[in-house]
Amino acid sequence: MTETTGRYIILISIHGLIRGHDLELGRDADTGGQIKYVVELARALARHPDVWRVDLLTRQVMDPKVSPDYAERMEALADGAFIVRLPCGPRRYLRKEVLWPYLDGFTDQALQHVRRIGRLPDIVHSHYADAGYVGARLAALLGVPLIHTGHSLGRVKQQRLLEQGVRPEVIESQYNISQRIEAEELALDNAQLVIASTRQEVEEQYVLYDHYQPRRMEVIPPGVDLARFQPPGRGRFNPPIAETLARFLRYPRRPMILALSRPDERKNIATLVEAYAGRPGLRERANLVIVAGNRDDIASMERGPRQVLTRLLLQLDRHDLYGQVAYPKHHDPDDVPDLYRLAASLQGVFVNPALTEPFGLTLIEAAASGLPILATRDGGPRDILRACRNGRLMDPTDAAAMGRHLEEMLSDRAQWRRWSRSGVRGAVRHYAWEAHVEAYLRAVRRLLRGRRRGQELQARRTRLPTVDRIVVCALDNTLLGDDAAIEAFKSLLLASQRRVGFGVATGRSLRSALTELDRAGLPRPDLLLTSVGTEIHYGERLVPDEAWARLIDYRWEPEALRDAMGGLPGLRLQPKSQQGRFKLSYFVDEAKAPSRREIVRRLRQLDLHANVIQSRVMFLDLIPIRASKGLALRHVMVRWGIPPESVLVAASCGNDEDALQGNILGVVVHNHGPEIERLRGRPRIYFAENDHAWGIIEGIEYYDFLGEIRLPDEEGLER
Repeated sequence: MTETTGRYIILISIHGLIRGHDLELGRDADTGGQIKYVVELARALARHPDVWRVDLLTRQVMDPKVSPDYAERMEALADGAFIVRLPCGPRRYLRKEVLWPYLDGFTDQALQHVRRIGRLPDIVHSHYADAGYVGARLAALLGVPLIHTGHSLGRVKQQRLLEQGVRPEVIESQYNISQRIEAEELALDNAQLVIASTRQEVEEQYVLYDHYQPRRMEVIPPGVDLARFQPPGRGRFNPPIAETLARFLRYPRRPMILALSRPDERKNIATLVEAYAGRPGLRERANLVIVAGNRDDIASMERGPRQVLTRLLLQLDRHDLYGQVAYPKHHDPDDVPDLYRLAASLQGVFVNPALTEPFGLTLIEAAASGLPILATRDGGPRDILRACRNGRLMDPTDAAAMGRHLEEMLSDRAQWRRWSRSGVRGAVRHYAWEAHVEAYLRAVRRLLRGRRRGQELQARRTRLPTVDRIVVCALDNTLLGDDAAIEAFKSLLLASQRRVGFGVATGRSLRSALTELDRAGLPRPDLLLTSVGTEIHYGERLVPDEAWARLIDYRWEPEALRDAMGGLPGLRLQPKSQQGRFKLSYFVDEAKAPSRREIVRRLRQLDLHANVIQSRVMFLDLIPIRASKGLALRHVMVRWGIPPESVLVAASCGNDEDALQGNILGVVVHNHGPEIERLRGRPRIYFAENDHAWGIIEGIEYYDFLGEIRLPDEEGLER
């Protein structure tokens, strides 16, 4: 497949540890089934004749505590499929809950990668909430469709933790749950297609979101590598892992009840042990094998896995299960197919007792191996059992019923054989990767109908590519406000104008911005981002960027938005001069108006799409979801090949926030609005001690921006 005729697909999966071999599944809560899914999806897509290239973008990790594999910038998965690892925040391995401050930097790195490839992707496909945040911004900047897969959902997690009695403030501090949910809403707002694994996910989980639109959702179950997962042949099957298990078991050739999962409280291993221990007949008939990740020393593990495994050992001792339960410390990825086949050869059962199971890839692997399954009735297992007809569903909280199901399934040999054969047939028919990819690419073709394929990224000839770097300033309360400071800034700019470009980013209209610049005696900027980033103009002739206008005209319905806002108290439209083609601007009466969050929720529930920006409490702007000052600036950087480290942004209020983040260099002047204070402490955002343009000059000196440019170190900043 040639570059010009084949699809170029970008997959994004940021957290965890991703490599193409010896996947460390179960190492921690971040390295689970999603990792395996995205790696196998990339390989399967690359094998299809309609696909030219697949890039799986993830986070680069340089940490002596993990393999050096995760530091390699690029790894080939197959012909045309690559893992691309991008720097994102501190170099060491971080859990996903603390990655949020660094995701704008990941977006900047992703843009630079696309520029190196030299071709726009046909689609961007994000996986999980963190990638959804990045994917929404990346797809907006590139003007391509976004596909999103949630894998697990924040609102569902929040709901279940609350049901367990966990306090809201504990959930927030431990999981950053509100940030995760907002990222998921952003992904749903921007996605043209949401791929779900199960019908329950669409009907019972996504329905909790403001942006629930089932017509944009499609169920495409994940695939399984049937070359690895097959039934055992005739005769005795004795793989290497059997010797490891035999160390634990008094009668290792008894039927095997196999459980395979991370040592996570939600996997409900404890109830399975109680179910087994409570049935003397089951203990006499079968062995229980629990494969719960890899470990060296339980005492050195993180609190969650440590608690799960400690409880397991206490249960084994309390019920005197020695010789009947195997719980190996280590297993290799190649052992997993052997475990299924070994259990099938012993006419055992695979059990998934999880409290919640978004999909259940292990169930398909077991089915393909001829191993009947007993699974939680939550989520994916319902669809899998319906397709494969190879076992039973059960209540994961009822230990007695779970034990009874297991004993009955192991007692009826004729039914066991029917389940075994049916599972193999169902896995081949419904869950082969080839079937998944065909359904996936059919959906992609529908999204891309009428779009040009394989567009190249080209920079326009302007003054900006001739300069080393560019200073971009907000106007009101930043560049403007102190005449002496303006003169000092102007002198600095004129002295280095051959090397340094000058840009303005403002909420004002173009005409209003030019009036204020002329009044202050400032030169005409090389770049003007006006109307909160919805308009871009270049140079003396104010050449408009029509490509940007086309990019942001996405799900923008100004009349419907105006009608929806008209019924809200405390909001008054600003004068016509402050409105724009892609901007609705309001004055806010704080005492009467609903909060920004309430406004956002109202619009989402009406299936209206807008980026709602509040500044200095009293101003509110509605602009397209693909527009903002930060996105407009990154559009310019992409088109002209300006690296983020060569851009300094000076600002003071809320509508400047996303322009300050990422890998660019930010300066917040001292007289800033309170809403921007939360950015304090970010490594590339400097809070100046001086007001107005004096603060900009201070920031220029802090970064040595007119000299060698000093980049702050991001190490040690995670919380």
